[in-house]
Amino acid sequence: MKPTVLLSAPYMIPFKDRFVPILESFGINVIIPDVHERLSEEEILIYAGRIDGVICGDDRFTKQVIKACLPRLKVISKWGTGIDSIDKIYANSVGVMVGNTPNAFSIPVADSVIGYVLAFARRLPWMDSAMKVGKWDKIPGRSLSECTLGVIGVGNVGKSVIRRAKAFGLKLIGNDIKEIDPDFILEHGLKMVSLKELLSQSDFISVNCDLNETSHRLINEESLSFVKQEAVLINTARGPIVDESALIQYLQSGKISGAALDVFEVEPLPHNSPLLLMENVLLAPHNSNSSPQAWERVHWNTIKNLLVGLNMDTSTLEKF
Repeated sequence: MKPTVLLSAPYMIPFKDRFVPILESFGINVIIPDVHERLSEEEILIYAGRIDGVICGDDRFTKQVIKACLPRLKVISKWGTGIDSIDKIYANSVGVMVGNTPNAFSIPVADSVIGYVLAFARRLPWMDSAMKVGKWDKIPGRSLSECTLGVIGVGNVGKSVIRRAKAFGLKLIGNDIKEIDPDFILEHGLKMVSLKELLSQSDFISVNCDLNETSHRLINEESLSFVKQEAVLINTARGPIVDESALIQYLQSGKISGAALDVFEVEPLPHNSPLLLMENVLLAPHNSNSSPQAWERVHWNTIKNLLVGLNMDTSTLEKF
């Protein structure tokens, strides 16, 4: 019997005419569901017992879902890096391979962080808006060399942010639950501090850690109380790392200067979110990974991981 694969990765579905024939050349039947950002547990359960593999985005592959898909399910191939929406421990325990592409988007995400820092420090969006309604306002800005950047999570993305920020002369501080290579710290003039110190000292706070049990709502009402009023929070990691309601309260009360958010607790961002009405907030639709070269590499690695999980020969991928 031919294996059947659920293709639900939002970044690959627009190119289905390119990739489906490749999968079919390996004798794979492909099912493409209607996806709005990601599939819920209920939406995946519709296909339980019918699929041998998955190419997914941030779909909710919980223990319940994986269990319902057994014994046919053999592989969950995640498009991208983060697998916080997949119960990998349970999947591996029942023989289901979970594949991803580590360090897939470090460069474009880091570029986005620096873009946000520049936008807020130099007040570029706000001067543009003022000019376009006829105002000649010289809105005060800051040089990056006058600012401190705090990086929460000094992994692949965090390191890429730090490398770029160093070139602008920012003072750099970091926080991580893991020990960071001393040579990297020395080379980039980085100072590792506690989370409280980072939040209280930083003009810009960049969230770049993974979403896990230790980071869920790491930025909350209590931790935000340590942030200085003129600071800006930048989150390009995962929405649930930040308690959105607490952040909204701090923004509305002026206890924090601004925020740049590419990710949210609920995605897509609900149309009634107060964030949409805030002039001191820059928003993006979970798109900091945007990079044609990075996407291309992830496309092919995701297909390769799927084939490995289905025990298929990947050598012929080179011809495509």
